[in-house]
Amino acid sequence: MTPQRKGPTDEITLERIYTKLEALETQVAALQRVAEEDRRRREQWDDLARDLEPILNDMYMLAVRQLEEASPYVQLEDLIRLGTRLLRSVRHLERLLIELESLQDLVHDVSPMTHDAFQLLVERLDYMDKAGYFPRLQALFSLADALLTHLSPDDIRQLAEHADRLIALMRVFTHPHLLETAAALAHGWEEAVTGAGEARVSTWYLVKQMGDPQVRRGVALTLHLLQVLGKTAEALSSGDGVDQPHDEMHTQGGMA
Repeated sequence: MTPQRKGPTDEITLERIYTKLEALETQVAALQRVAEEDRRRREQWDDLARDLEPILNDMYMLAVRQLEEASPYVQLEDLIRLGTRLLRSVRHLERLLIELESLQDLVHDVSPMTHDAFQLLVERLDYMDKAGYFPRLQALFSLADALLTHLSPDDIRQLAEHADRLIALMRVFTHPHLLETAAALAHGWEEAVTGAGEARVSTWYLVKQMGDPQVRRGVALTLHLLQVLGKTAEALSSGDGVDQPHDEMHTQGGMA
């Protein structure tokens, strides 16, 4: 029996079969990989479920105990009423969340400025500490405490009533000529006390000093001050009081 030869058509058919078999093997391998992945995933979920089962049981028992403890204070109707109220307040809660987001944006925008302001405040406080502001402020507070301790409410009320006169006196005291005069008097007093200038008290020396124009001017100023003091004492003793105009006080300050 003579064997049949394969023609070109048979070879093409076999090649197609081989191609389909290879494609089928590829698909089977892909299905096997998917099945293997599904199996591993199911095993992982099973492991996770076994691990979580004791925890969930404990959480369930804890929730049961907490509900049993809260049962005298909270009823199912209370929870339903609370849920209903939350549902009615959804829009309010949404607006609140929007405002919180806006506030968060504001804080985010303002934080650099607040950081710079805080740094500046720290620098200023450090400068004040090094310059000795705080001990002086503490001393001022002690002085204020002493004044409040020794001054009664009536004294403070009288100071408030005569505040305009006190301010006028302060303005007179800050006059440059008066400050220079006070400094000169203090310097001369220090020289006299420390013995820098030898004091002479003889009559002839005093008469001779009266020829000095500066001494005569000082005596005239002293007499004028004594005259003012005499007028003030007379007014106080008569009960009329002293009402010295502001311009006159400036004039006396200029004379000094």
